[in-house]
Amino acid sequence: MSPTPTRALSPGAVPKEAVGAQLRVLRKRKGFTLKGLSKVSGVPLSTLSKIELGQAALSYDKFVAVARGLGVDMAELLQPGGQGEQIQFAGQVLKARVNEQDGYSSDNYHLEFLFRDVHGKVMTPLVATVHSREVDDFTEFIKHPGQEFAYVLSGAVTIQFENGKRIDLKRNEAAYFDSSIGHVYLTASRTPARVLAVCSDH
Repeated sequence: MSPTPTRALSPGAVPKEAVGAQLRVLRKRKGFTLKGLSKVSGVPLSTLSKIELGQAALSYDKFVAVARGLGVDMAELLQPGGQGEQIQFAGQVLKARVNEQDGYSSDNYHLEFLFRDVHGKVMTPLVATVHSREVDDFTEFIKHPGQEFAYVLSGAVTIQFENGKRIDLKRNEAAYFDSSIGHVYLTASRTPARVLAVCSDH
């Protein structure tokens, strides 16, 4: 795979070192060894170790797998030290502004999780800034249980699937697909594309 250049941390992004430290806290609180968490989440032990040491970033599917394995909401992985009030969704009507959200950056995407402090969600809404242009920028296709909706806010994207299918989207175009099929988002414009994605976990 060709290497992806290291990107500067986006403003408001939660550092991967902080997420790694929070993962270690949650893992120990739940009574898991690295080997045990690897077994229940399906994430390789070596990958978990690198994430805890701040040497690697979590992709979305790894977020889902690790959170499920720990029995916690993904939001807890993005709240180092347990900071922030946790909101239970039942009976709530909520509003958020995208530019006020802390994000999380990997080599391929910058992810801004909406309503990350809300527990009990059946959907995960997020805004992704897509940097990568080639499938080879990824070490593997991303896959996770559920369904996924994508709407292009700016630029153009190609969603490439591991089965050879692809969807090309321009601004104001949308896609809906089975997210258990391996997939990656690629920017097809001169600048990074921005996509609103809504993921369900079942």
